[in-house]
Amino acid sequence: MAEQRLLPSLSWCIVVSVLKEAATPESEEFEVSAKSALHRLLVFPFSVPPSYSSPPSLLGTVVQGGKKMSQADKMKQGQFTNPETPGYVGFANLPNQVHRKSVKKGFEFTLMVVGESGLGKSTLINSLFLTDLYPERVIPGAAEKIERTVQIEASTVEIEERGVKLRLTVVDTPGYGDAINSQDCFSTIIAYIDDQFERYLHDESGLNRRHIVDNRVHCCFYFISPLGHGLKPLDVQFMKAIHNKVNVVPVIAKADTLTLRERERLKRRILDEIDEHGIKIYHLPDAESDEDEDFKEQTRILKASIPFAVVGSNQQIEAKGKKVRGRLYPWGVVEVENPEHNDFLKLRTMLITHMQDLQEVTQDLHYENFRSDRLKRGGRLSSHGYVLPLSPAKAPEPEEMDKDMILQEKEAELRRMQEMIAKMQAQMQIQGEGDGQHV
Repeated sequence: MAEQRLLPSLSWCIVVSVLKEAATPESEEFEVSAKSALHRLLVFPFSVPPSYSSPPSLLGTVVQGGKKMSQADKMKQGQFTNPETPGYVGFANLPNQVHRKSVKKGFEFTLMVVGESGLGKSTLINSLFLTDLYPERVIPGAAEKIERTVQIEASTVEIEERGVKLRLTVVDTPGYGDAINSQDCFSTIIAYIDDQFERYLHDESGLNRRHIVDNRVHCCFYFISPLGHGLKPLDVQFMKAIHNKVNVVPVIAKADTLTLRERERLKRRILDEIDEHGIKIYHLPDAESDEDEDFKEQTRILKASIPFAVVGSNQQIEAKGKKVRGRLYPWGVVEVENPEHNDFLKLRTMLITHMQDLQEVTQDLHYENFRSDRLKRGGRLSSHGYVLPLSPAKAPEPEEMDKDMILQEKEAELRRMQEMIAKMQAQMQIQGEGDGQHV
């Protein structure tokens, strides 16, 4: 009897709760909501209010304050989606979680530019990222370049676009190819690339790996002079020296000095010499079969444009009634962002759309090659003095190494003491024999 008296009162409380949350007496859905709630009471008499577990087939769109609420509005108010939807688990939302985490963390990218002075490297970088990385640069004279060595200048800038942050590091190499003897001018560049790998390996092997700054060089723009008939010996030697360490992208500088026919001829000549000398440049990945046709066509055009013939400029010039970035000549205007004039847009598109692939190739290919080579040698990292183990079984602990050093020092000290005692005994024996003869 007690349970029978409890059931109407409990059912009435649930109905009141439903009507308070689902509709108002003045709304049109009042009668529908009440019937739906009573239907639930007949089927599930002890269920909780429908605002927490009711399927869409019973209540449909929720009405609150005389206004309809969609499922998205319910999500905004902190309510959960219906777990009873057939076939819905929830892991389809994982890409959104990765996207939010990546945007919050930001991205890191390191770009190296190498080439002779006067090819427009700094101007092109400023044009690519719409920033001024070299506001106070001093250009040395010819006398200073005679004995000048290659320097490494790394400039870091934080770029934000539509809430996405990019930590861009541009590594410039002033002095490359300027000296009379340029035989070893790229040894400094190779040492810098290896040093960044060593730093990353040291940080990765340390105790705190949560905040590792990635300064590894992900891409290298190598600038080729447009005035020659192809690659110079220095170009060949440098690209062969670094093609296993970094992604090399050949760039023909100051392409506005070439006619269209000269530009195509120079491109073919450079590609032939790259294949002839076995130089490995960065190749764009093929488009997946499920990609749209526009992306496939874009990838095909980018592949056909290598090496990119570019023009850089930070000046705004009026052309055809609009402001454009370009270079003004007596015969006309060269527009930087006009694909009919040069490959600037193609180069920027390649860099932006394949930035993640450049980082993955650096991680999975170049860095792994460096890491495996270092593990095979089992040597000491020169920059940080960190002993890299050859294998876990052969890896001595720091405490054991200290004990071994102490034991070696003690043994050396004992040997010295034994030698001193032996000498003293020999001297005493000689003196004893001399005294006996004297007597």
